[in-house]
Amino acid sequence: MQSPVPALSHSLGVLAKILDKADAHCAERKIDPSAFLNARLYPDMLNFTRNVLAACDTAKGAAARLSQTENPVYEDTEASFSELQARIQKTLEFMKSVPESTFEGAEDRTINMKAGQRELTFTGTIYLSVFAIPNFYFHMTTAYDILRHNGVEIGKADFLGG
Repeated sequence: MQSPVPALSHSLGVLAKILDKADAHCAERKIDPSAFLNARLYPDMLNFTRNVLAACDTAKGAAARLSQTENPVYEDTEASFSELQARIQKTLEFMKSVPESTFEGAEDRTINMKAGQRELTFTGTIYLSVFAIPNFYFHMTTAYDILRHNGVEIGKADFLGG
């Protein structure tokens, strides 16, 4: 299996740039950053901060599970744009530390994981294509949408990282 690290790392780098734009937007308009960090699209949805954390956790989880590497556990205490940036960087550093060779044969590996109260089992290919990639982009897109909805001047090119 080809490593998912390059694509996920690219998108985490894009997310970091989007956070920079949100932070600058707050500074320019004298908006308390917590207004964005705690914003959500709907009351029963995760807020912006939790979506960034979920994107990071999904990316590092995919790298760890598919490579059979220990998945590092991070405390979820981030409460500022700079702390979220540090979380993204820590996630990128872990992912880049996973050797490419450890993904060989991952397509047929059995991936067992918990999602809430459910125990899930996948092959590596199904895990990556049906769970990890869609879950990662769901949270990245939701974080983007929260910022865009709240007036941060970002667009498709920002999301794609052109």
